Amino acid sequence: MVHRVGQLEIALLLALDALLQEENVTRAAAKLNITQSALSGRLNKLRHLLNDPLFTPASTGRGIVATTHALALKPELDQLIERLKQFGRKAYIFDPASSDRMFTIAASDNPAAIVAPELLSLVHKQAPGINIRFVFPDRGHIGRQLESGDVDLYIGAANDAPLDLIGRRLFTDELVTAQRIGHPRGRGPLSLDEFCAHEHLLISSNGGMFSGVIDEVLAEHGKSRRVSVSVQSYALAPLIVAGTDCLCTLPKRLLERFSHSLDLFKPPIELGEFALKYFWHPRMTSDPAHQWLRTIVADSSAGTS
Repeated sequence: MVHRVGQLEIALLLALDALLQEENVTRAAAKLNITQSALSGRLNKLRHLLNDPLFTPASTGRGIVATTHALALKPELDQLIERLKQFGRKAYIFDPASSDRMFTIAASDNPAAIVAPELLSLVHKQAPGINIRFVFPDRGHIGRQLESGDVDLYIGAANDAPLDLIGRRLFTDELVTAQRIGHPRGRGPLSLDEFCAHEHLLISSNGGMFSGVIDEVLAEHGKSRRVSVSVQSYALAPLIVAGTDCLCTLPKRLLERFSHSLDLFKPPIELGEFALKYFWHPRMTSDPAHQWLRTIVADSSAGTS
């Protein structure tokens, strides 16, 4: 019996559904857009597989009547047909306006703080039923998480992602130095000596570090600074700077959100650009829902290039 059930092709299920609905071979064949002969062939195969005649001629001589066994199959068949329809809609069409899908984006709090506000606003307008979940990335397992679908997109620096992922630039940004409004040094341009003389806050993604890329650049020029505060959270940094005399140098797009409490200045030394990329696993490239997600993430981040 298991072997027989395994031979129940979709075409046979659709034939049974049409015959149950129409109770007429001619109309059922027209509904399926096949010949009566082809439908009769499918019916004969169904009778063999299910060990039941399924339909008998109507006593009126017009149409057919389902057997009790065929009628007993109808509720489950209706569910199967509906599942097939849902599968077809999800497999070939993605309608963000009606979808209730949840997407997971892995990003540290700096990229999330930069990307999330515009992204969520755009998602709400285009796809109000969709949920977006931000999680912190596990860099040791991000490739496997993207492959399995546990994570849909990873947003981070180029050197943070495995080589087998597909990556595209999301945006580039300049680095700026922030101080609290009312800082005792005043609001004049920062000289290199002044920059080095003040205390600084540094973001240490791994935690506890008091030296980073900026310190390497300063060392190349024979300079150094004092980093007195080290935090892991980008979101925490502007709050600390706003309440202390520390300086902090971070992407402009992030710090501009705190212009009500911070003054921003061009650093007195060339630090290069801050670049952010988004990554996905190759197997998701052609998925319509994933294509929409990548597009809306890129569109929402297009303000900086």
